[in-house]
Amino acid sequence: MRAFRLAYDGTGYRGFQRQPHGETVEDELFEALDRLGVEFEDGTPPSYAAAGRTDAGVSARAQTVAFETPEWLRARALNGELPPAVRAWASADVEEGFHATHDADARAYRYFLFAPAADDGRAAAACEQLSGRHDFRNFTPESRGTVREVTVDVERDGRFLVVDCRAGGFARQMVRRLVSVIEAVAEGRRTVAFLERALDGESLSGPDGIAPAAPEPLVLRSVVYPSVEFEVDAAAAERAREVFEERRRSRLAAARVAGSLATDG
Repeated sequence: MRAFRLAYDGTGYRGFQRQPHGETVEDELFEALDRLGVEFEDGTPPSYAAAGRTDAGVSARAQTVAFETPEWLRARALNGELPPAVRAWASADVEEGFHATHDADARAYRYFLFAPAADDGRAAAACEQLSGRHDFRNFTPESRGTVREVTVDVERDGRFLVVDCRAGGFARQMVRRLVSVIEAVAEGRRTVAFLERALDGESLSGPDGIAPAAPEPLVLRSVVYPSVEFEVDAAAAERAREVFEERRRSRLAAARVAGSLATDG
């Protein structure tokens, strides 16, 4: 078996995991593997699993997939069939029975929150309140597996608050809802006392409900496997940097155009 690290720009996809409607990152991966002649069983490569299911619009730096694969398949070969928005940049041989979901020790997400007027002290207080072991039932639409231990930190970077969330795993939409309530506290629309209510097990709804923040500023930064050493493909990693730098420049230009429309009118 082999595990691969994938980086992808998720803004054009309906999420990572395959679904009936809309193109996903996993669709791109499976189509690439099929073109490379990798065998499938019941619609997936043998023993296939992924580290997580990022939502529509969410990007990743270190999504991890593992499956039984021919010995010759490496990151560069995979990239030859993947679109530019999805890049493999490292791989590792893993033991039979390795599971990319269940064997992950920790996952880390980063959110770039545009918040030029937000109060950093209130944001930090919110992060401190949210960190630790809590029942996060109000931070996900899921009804089971809501008790988690998380660490949440925030730093100011210019006009952005950079929010880092780390845990063994996250429930659906959980990171985006954590960011949403951090933003609300930082802007004075919520209080730290509200967070205590949200975490004490009482189900919140209506105006007290917590909606998820937008998905596009969220990135899956890392997935930790203590016993796996990934070998970076230097050429593949460099090409990935070039591809995403080109996308960054394109979006900077688009932002300047939008800015001129907002200010020149």
